[in-house]
Amino acid sequence: QVQLVESGGGLVQPGGSLRLSCAASGIIFRAAHMGWYRQGPGKQRELVATESNGGSTNYADSVKGRFTISRDNAKNTVYLQMNAMKPEDTAVYYCNADYPLTRYNYWGQGTQVTVSS
Repeated sequence: QVQLVESGGGLVQPGGSLRLSCAASGIIFRAAHMGWYRQGPGKQRELVATESNGGSTNYADSVKGRFTISRDNAKNTVYLQMNAMKPEDTAVYYCNADYPLTRYNYWGQGTQVTVSS
């Protein structure tokens, strides 16, 4: 059974930091392209950051220089370090595991992040 379990969300003040974690099980983690997506209130789900199985990273323009994605293949875990956070970062953050050129694509249940004073 595939499981992607996010943790680390919560309430943070503008300018603050949070680190999200996503622990994966039931998949070949090292072969997956891992990503973080978010869905803000009244908005569509959007890409935040991805890291390929080869270590290449990609970021949304809105988070470049503030967020960092990383993965630990030994722990089957992907992280999202979020710094200098803004109210517009408020969203439910979802972990994604994708295997390109296949039909295999998995989502976590999401974790709420709220940036507010």
